[in-house]
Amino acid sequence: MRVVSLVPSLTEAVARTAPGLLVGVTDWCTHPAGLAAARIGGTKNPDVAAIAALAPDLVIANEEENRAPDLDALRAAGLDVLVTEVRTLDQAFTELHHVLVDGCGLARPRWLDTAEAAWTALPAPSASPRPAVVPIWRRPWMVLGHDTFAGDLLARLGIRNVYADHPERYPRVPVDELNASGAELVVLPDEPYRFTADDGPEAFPILPAALVDGRLLTWYGPSLTEAARVLPSALR
Repeated sequence: MRVVSLVPSLTEAVARTAPGLLVGVTDWCTHPAGLAAARIGGTKNPDVAAIAALAPDLVIANEEENRAPDLDALRAAGLDVLVTEVRTLDQAFTELHHVLVDGCGLARPRWLDTAEAAWTALPAPSASPRPAVVPIWRRPWMVLGHDTFAGDLLARLGIRNVYADHPERYPRVPVDELNASGAELVVLPDEPYRFTADDGPEAFPILPAALVDGRLLTWYGPSLTEAARVLPSALR
């Protein structure tokens, strides 16, 4: 089978399970390192002609990471496109099974069971979760809003996203408002914006900052096992 993945998380999932299936991946597909597959552009601007030329049996996409017009163009080119939706951890496990087993025709991988068990084994979140703001960009400042995968992970780890009820999923919020939001923590991932110890915490002088690996917070795939082990201590 020949598979093109337009989603870095799903690229890693397929590569970990059956690397020989992947014939095309995006420029943002960084895991695993040294992936031997054609690069077909970004998640938001894939080269439709290049993908069609690879003659894949399946193109794997995501409703948030990929644009509907690009997916429509791939379908118009006669390609089978499997579109995932992942906004919760439970959805992630369901969609990973769907992609790997139903879409790619593979046996359910052991790492998927291991990841699911790792999250099931975590203690129940506190009845008094710690309020936090979670910036994902600056210039302008943007944060996690409602209905996001990362927000669901944080809730399971005892962190309450202050903007979880915002009508937008990734609202723009001035930094002075973030500081006055009632948060007791600022969570700063290193993607999509690369927050570092020298770029981010200084904007929140009254809040402790938790610098976290963005892949562990936002990717759904083999990294979920590591996320269950690393994130709880990183967020203390």
